Amino acid sequence: METETNKNRLIAGAAIAALVLGGGGVILGRTVFAPATTATAEEGEHGEEESHGPEGFVEMDDARAKAAGIATETTQAGGLGAEIIAQGVVAAAPDGEAVLTARADGAITRITKRLGDSVKAGETIAYLESRDAGTIAAERSSASARLIAARAAYVREKKLFEARVTARQDFEAAQATLAEAEAEARRTQSAAGAAKITGDGRYLAVTSLISGRITKADATLGSYVAAGTELFRVADPRKIQINASALPADARRVQPGDRAVIELLGGETVNATVRAVTPSLDAESKAATIVLMPDGFGQLTPGQGLRVRIMPSNASPSASIGVPEEAVQSVEGRDVVFVKTAKGFQATNVTVGQRSAGRVEIVAGLKPGAVIATKGAFLLKAELGKGEAEH
Repeated sequence: METETNKNRLIAGAAIAALVLGGGGVILGRTVFAPATTATAEEGEHGEEESHGPEGFVEMDDARAKAAGIATETTQAGGLGAEIIAQGVVAAAPDGEAVLTARADGAITRITKRLGDSVKAGETIAYLESRDAGTIAAERSSASARLIAARAAYVREKKLFEARVTARQDFEAAQATLAEAEAEARRTQSAAGAAKITGDGRYLAVTSLISGRITKADATLGSYVAAGTELFRVADPRKIQINASALPADARRVQPGDRAVIELLGGETVNATVRAVTPSLDAESKAATIVLMPDGFGQLTPGQGLRVRIMPSNASPSASIGVPEEAVQSVEGRDVVFVKTAKGFQATNVTVGQRSAGRVEIVAGLKPGAVIATKGAFLLKAELGKGEAEH
């Protein structure tokens, strides 16, 4: 009985092997690679593409590409001759930074915010105890009392004048006194408001002029400061601009509204627009300043240095495309760039022109608007070589 069972098992195994090998396939893990000699015409055209993708294709989703540090860039028409390369610095816009100073002499008795804290416009950051605060508050109180008395005298003189009891000149004198009292009350009230006097008249409040974050804090609790001393600095990270230095000849080619690209560390880019070009040159560098407004501000910090590429609208039309030098890789002796697709990156043959300042001119093989890998393109090249070796 045992011998018969073993015989049946051998027959079943031989049948399965014959079925697999007879179909022309070799099972490796969970993938079946069919020899070309047994593939049908339709499988020869599409079978390999469905299993491995087209030739030169690297399958990689966005999450994996981001984790690998692969950056992308959208190509734009215009060769290297149409681009102006300049160094820039991120700066706060005119309404994006505020310097908070002491409005009068006094001692800092309380600090409510620290460096890096978020503040809103009008929010109090610190308090100063000041003699000037008492003086201003006293003047405001005196002016308010005189105004009350002047109004009462005016009402009384008006009634007497209308009853023909007093002369016109008495009524006019009361009217003038009231006007003077009102002017003095307005002056003292404005002075108290400008100095940010608290309700009890003892302290001066240091308030923020804009919403943002505290980027500088020089105030020390208990220290005595003079009027005009800088205590805090507040900046709004959403209100920034790029000040780029360019040669006078290049600056004359730029006009407000021209497109620009800001290059960040890590290969990321941010689109920008030219806002203005300064009419004069910097006294030290003898360079013109081009002011750019970025489309986004997520990775830009005031004081940060970066490189910008400006594309003047009046530049001569060109069919070539400028790309970062690291985007062009050599695969089997051919220059290729990796174009992003829905499921990964496709190696595309290109013809390279001139090179300058870390940029390469593509004269053929690539169309404007294509999204290509820039930083980390060599990783795609390595992945492609590994995939071909496995196949």
